[in-house]
Amino acid sequence: MNSIQEAQKDMNKAYFFGVPGIISSGSIWLLAGLTALLHSSKAGIATLIIGGTLIFPISVLICKIIGRSGKHKKDNPLAPLAIEGTFWMLLSIPIAIGAAFYNLELFFPAMLLVIGGRYLTFNTIYGNRLFWVFAGFLVVSSIALTILKAPVYAGGIVGGVVEYIFAFAIFLQAKKSNKLNQQDAASGT
Repeated sequence: MNSIQEAQKDMNKAYFFGVPGIISSGSIWLLAGLTALLHSSKAGIATLIIGGTLIFPISVLICKIIGRSGKHKKDNPLAPLAIEGTFWMLLSIPIAIGAAFYNLELFFPAMLLVIGGRYLTFNTIYGNRLFWVFAGFLVVSSIALTILKAPVYAGGIVGGVVEYIFAFAIFLQAKKSNKLNQQDAASGT
């Protein structure tokens, strides 16, 4: 790849602008929130931790269903950033778990900060500054949930709703800027 823009185009084409990943993540967050509401706080926390391991495989499956590869080119220079960001996120999860040992209500707000940090790198990976706004909303949500001393389930539901809103916003932005049409024409779909 000769430029960062080419690398970003490859990521956008392969992973449909990140939208399937956001939808997958938002679904797991909502499931975790509902599990905390209907069963127990600890079950909701476990749902997010265990379900989180399925986010990438589910997003790749969605990519394939909608005609995207779900796989970037081997020489894409942004691939290491995606992998490094994933490891950073995984290494940060024990902080949220530790917070939950202190107070269960802190788990989801801490995780919102973790994924907010992860989404900051998506600006570079996908070439879309809306990911910075997305991360900011997750941070504000985390702070609000903590200040309001919201019940555990609220964090999961808020996280899922914010993710769905931004999945829709990013999809609309991509469609509006004609990126979808240009890439579909280039790929022959």
